[in-house]
Amino acid sequence: MNKDLFLREFMDEIWNKKNLDKVEQYLHKEYTIHLDPTDPWEGKTLSHSEFIHRMQSASFGPFPDMNFEITSTIEDEHHVAATWVLTGTNLGNIGDIPPTNKAIETRGMTIYHFKDGLINGHTQIFDRTTVMKQLGFI
Repeated sequence: MNKDLFLREFMDEIWNKKNLDKVEQYLHKEYTIHLDPTDPWEGKTLSHSEFIHRMQSASFGPFPDMNFEITSTIEDEHHVAATWVLTGTNLGNIGDIPPTNKAIETRGMTIYHFKDGLINGHTQIFDRTTVMKQLGFI
């Protein structure tokens, strides 16, 4: 299995095209967020429906045009590490904070974990401070 290609397809179909009906094609039935500072789901294992809820509420709600560009990947037996550029426009509430209508661009790195040929979690770090500055919160 070419995990690099599989991950790129996942990022395009799920994150960029928002085809959440395809989640089961890419994600293991248990998806664990191993490390993702300030993510309220950090340390939790999500079902497919919980993963979709997380995407709809925390990602696509505030940033409906969210888009990831993969800039590099490294693959090993059970992981694919990807660096990326995230862009989007804040058109929906972030919690109780109304939209700013401001565009963001930030960078990060995610290590995706694989099990049984599917993605079953991630370890992630990205520059949320830059996002907060671009939105005018700090």
